[in-house]
Amino acid sequence: MATSYDPVALAVAIALVGVLTYACRLSFIALFGRLDEIPPGVERLLRFVPAAVLAALVLPSFVTLDAAAFAPDKFVAGALAAGVAWQTEDVFATMATGMGVLWVVRFLL
Repeated sequence: MATSYDPVALAVAIALVGVLTYACRLSFIALFGRLDEIPPGVERLLRFVPAAVLAALVLPSFVTLDAAAFAPDKFVAGALAAGVAWQTEDVFATMATGMGVLWVVRFLL
């Protein structure tokens, strides 16, 4: 599929995004290299980063606004895995439940 974007503008946009991403990562390395101790407020906020990243990666795979792309097997498995995660706070139990339910539902349907 061809785009109507100018190749030079596209290359500049890609390079700019790459430089900004690198600068953002480098700023954290430089900042925490100069600090002796991480401030308690920042440390409290950083505790939520892994959960937020995992949710951002996992949630779109089984929740969608497009009715044609909705997969009920993934939604059921994800919902049950979320319930197990909430109740047990055990990563292995969550993964085992999600994958187990997904396989059972796909086998039965």
